[in-house]
Amino acid sequence: MKTIFKRYTPLQIAMHVYAWSVLVILIFQYFTGDLTADPVQYLERRTGHHAVALLILSLACTPLNTLFKWSELLKRRRALGLYAFMYATIHVLIYLHLDFGLAWSFILQNFTQDPRLIVGLIAFLLLIPLAWTSFDIWKKRLGKNWKRLHKAVYLIVPLVVLHFAWNKKGNIFTAQGDIAQPLIYGLIVIIFLVMRIPQVRRGIVSVRDRIRGQYRKQRAVHQVSS
Repeated sequence: MKTIFKRYTPLQIAMHVYAWSVLVILIFQYFTGDLTADPVQYLERRTGHHAVALLILSLACTPLNTLFKWSELLKRRRALGLYAFMYATIHVLIYLHLDFGLAWSFILQNFTQDPRLIVGLIAFLLLIPLAWTSFDIWKKRLGKNWKRLHKAVYLIVPLVVLHFAWNKKGNIFTAQGDIAQPLIYGLIVIIFLVMRIPQVRRGIVSVRDRIRGQYRKQRAVHQVSS
């Protein structure tokens, strides 16, 4: 156990445990026959939901580092993004194979009639080059274009949240039905995206440094007086 904590930080352990948790639970439910009355739909929803959550967490790393100056978060973005892509891939494969049995004519017909599927497909296709080029070797090969390419995540995450919202039993646009979770996700994404705007980011850093400076002064005064 000690060697694990020497090799991995608590944040790393928590991230990996959370990322694999849904897959482990689903495998356990499969072998215990507890995948509900509609197992395919259940698998689609659980893997899709986890992909959304992991993608939002990867998006959150930079703003939270800006807010709390927690640089380790920046080291975890790639793993979170790759985990999100893994679950998104499983989600798509379940839909194509288990739901439609790779009957491409029915799949294409379904896509033409359902805009939520088009939005989900666009988001997934955009994720592929980001996952493929997430490794250090591609940073060197692409140079400045690497950052430009990975800024596509700012479009992907809203599309994923929209796809998620459309799949819930509710209408987020008319505020009817099961909209609480998509609405919360949407607000979180908007906040994180706003925090990435250079002017907003500079303002947050300024306030953060001012608060940290005041805290250090008060701590120094308290140590002197004690």
